[in-house]
Amino acid sequence: MIWNYTTPGIPDELFERSENVPITKEDIRSIVLSKLRLRKKYSVIDVGCGSGSITVEICLQVNSKNVFAIDSDRNAIELTKKNLDKFGVSANLLYSKAEEVLPSLPAADAIIVGGTKGKTEKIIELCISKLKKDGRLVVDTILVETMYKALKTVKRQKMRDIEVTQVMIAKGKSVASGTMLVSRNPILILSATK
Repeated sequence: MIWNYTTPGIPDELFERSENVPITKEDIRSIVLSKLRLRKKYSVIDVGCGSGSITVEICLQVNSKNVFAIDSDRNAIELTKKNLDKFGVSANLLYSKAEEVLPSLPAADAIIVGGTKGKTEKIIELCISKLKKDGRLVVDTILVETMYKALKTVKRQKMRDIEVTQVMIAKGKSVASGTMLVSRNPILILSATK
C-alpha cells in the first residue's frame, strides 16, 4: 500500500500526473475532505474529478462502491483510473458531462464539485437535488466568478451552514541560502449542508 495512514493529504508526488489534467493539491484536498465530513458508509459524488486525487482520498475513507467520479475529459477519466489502481481502490468512473449524468445517479451523502465548465448554477442545482437530507456540498475553485455563482445558488436553494473559505498556501523550497516560500494559487472553498 502506498499510503498507510488514515489521515488525508497524500503527497502530490505519489499521484500519476499529466500536464493537461489538473490536480487538487494535497493541502487543499485535506481541507476539502474535512469539509465533506465523511463517514465509512457514505455515498459520494466527485464532479470534475480531474486527476482523481480527491476521488482516491474519498475511496480510502468510504466504501468505494458508493463513490462516483465524473469528468467530461477522457484524459481525466484515464488518469483517475490509473491513480485508483495505484492506490488499490476503485470507484464508479463516469465519462460524461455532469449535467447529463447527475440526474441518473443515486442520492449522495456528500458531493464535491471541482469543475463546472461554465455551467456552475445548473450543476450546483443538480448536485443539491441529489444530496440526501443533511448531505454536504463542497465546491472548490480558483475563479471568483464561479464562487459567486455557487454561493448565490446555495443561498437560493436554502442550504444551511454555508461557509466560504479562502485558502492561500505557500510551500518551502530549498535555495542556496536557505528556504524560501513559494505561493500557490489562492483557492476558494464553499461548503454547505442540505
